[in-house]
Amino acid sequence: MSDIRKVSVIGAGTMGAGIAAVISLHNDVVLVDVSEEQLKKATANVEKTLAKWAEKGIITAEAQVAARARLSLSSTMDPVSEVDLVIEAVPENMDIKKAVFSKLAAVVRPDTIVASNTSGLNISEMASLLENPSRVLGVHFFNPVPVMKLVEVIRAETTDEAVFRRAYEWILGLGKDPVEVREYPGFVVNRILIPMINEAAWTLADGVASAGDIDKAMKLGANHPIGPLSLADMIGVDVCLAIMQNLQEKLPGGRKYEPAPALVELVAAGKLGRKTGEGFFKY
Repeated sequence: MSDIRKVSVIGAGTMGAGIAAVISLHNDVVLVDVSEEQLKKATANVEKTLAKWAEKGIITAEAQVAARARLSLSSTMDPVSEVDLVIEAVPENMDIKKAVFSKLAAVVRPDTIVASNTSGLNISEMASLLENPSRVLGVHFFNPVPVMKLVEVIRAETTDEAVFRRAYEWILGLGKDPVEVREYPGFVVNRILIPMINEAAWTLADGVASAGDIDKAMKLGANHPIGPLSLADMIGVDVCLAIMQNLQEKLPGGRKYEPAPALVELVAAGKLGRKTGEGFFKY
């Protein structure tokens, strides 16, 4: 059994709320966000997730009530001083993440494990802001968190092996299926997936086929459960663009990692996918 008992999730967006819902089945969890409105929205999402699990018989009604009781909310970092593990789950922007890590440096206990739920940013760079960077690693959950089994557990250059093992075993205890990953731009999934999405966007730009037919071709021809452009809308076009830009900056490859015009144009227009009602498709 893991010795991690109390956890905090920083950021009450889609990912933070999903992570908190999963954790609440097993641990006390404090969800932290500066926005009271975002905390209310996240609470409603967690309750909806727990109710859906109970309706499907995945958990009992008693477990649903117990999980909700384990969730607490805070608009300040104060409760983070009491946790064994903190997971940063703010937007995929290095400046935002480093700002959070700077605040964490002032409140976390010396033995608290600090994890970033990043899609592919440099964890060692974030870790350098803490006095003891050996306790920092990556735990990359996938959206939608309550459904997706995979978690990439990322060993940064500075991560202590004992810290990595504690976090890995805790992830297993959540019922997730982790993979061990060495820190590298994009890690495993996004290094492979996002260039595929980007190539689909280039295929659209080149006029090879419509967005609907590109998705249909990959679903029926490659047996993918969802087309690449629909998947981009689900992930968030802005997230896809940010990851692609990070790969372009960090890896050699010329055109291979050049963001497709459609990604840049959609983000500039605020059409970020499902979360805004329009991306490659309308919702």
